[in-house]
Amino acid sequence: MTDLTNKVFIITGGNGGIGLGMAEGIAAAGGSVAVWGRNETKNAEALETLNALGGNHRAYVCDVGDEAQIVQSMNQTTDDFGRLDGLFANAGRGGTGKSFVDMSLADWRSVMAVNLDGVFLTLREAARVLIEQGEGGSLVAVSSTSAIHGAAGNEAYGTAKTGLNGLVRALAVGLARHNIRVNSLLPGWTKTDLAAGGYENDTFRTVTTKRTPVRRWADPSEFREVGAFLADTSLSFHTGQEVVVDGGYTVF
Repeated sequence: MTDLTNKVFIITGGNGGIGLGMAEGIAAAGGSVAVWGRNETKNAEALETLNALGGNHRAYVCDVGDEAQIVQSMNQTTDDFGRLDGLFANAGRGGTGKSFVDMSLADWRSVMAVNLDGVFLTLREAARVLIEQGEGGSLVAVSSTSAIHGAAGNEAYGTAKTGLNGLVRALAVGLARHNIRVNSLLPGWTKTDLAAGGYENDTFRTVTTKRTPVRRWADPSEFREVGAFLADTSLSFHTGQEVVVDGGYTVF
């Protein structure tokens, strides 16, 4: 069993969906979680869930599209907990909802600001802390299966998630000498608020379910053990990998 006792992890967007599922896994393994999210009400609800599993957890209002908020939240988190053992760059947004030919540069950049720039900034700030501590750690970027298959109609989202995988590979090489493992998680179709529109569309849900070998969408709670595994700093030989959890969708 993974033992994360006395370990501290930040999860951006950890107040719901896959982020909260991973946070629950870390808490169940004895770790402490700092939830970063924009919605204060959802942050409080997530804390109730995590506190029921035991441990010391906190929540911070943070918009990862804002560099100043990221830096401030990192400083506050490390002051409150006294250390950091890893970060999950999970916060993200959906696409623009516009066709490629109708998409403006501003539309494109609005997706990149959160899904790529925000991940760069959160990973950078976490890496600075981990390097200074000198005890290693774990960094995870939550990508998507859209980085594998063609995300027609969702080009900005798919491009951002593909970019994350390149960043992860580079960081895995560059940070290995600091005993920091860096991996990406590629979830398949999961019942979250972000994917609610697709799940509630009977035709889309049926098509994606038939294409998934396990014949269903995932529940966020199924990422509990995945989160604990990716957080485990003792697994120092596992780095630079794209961990796909999609019910077989991308190999079918």
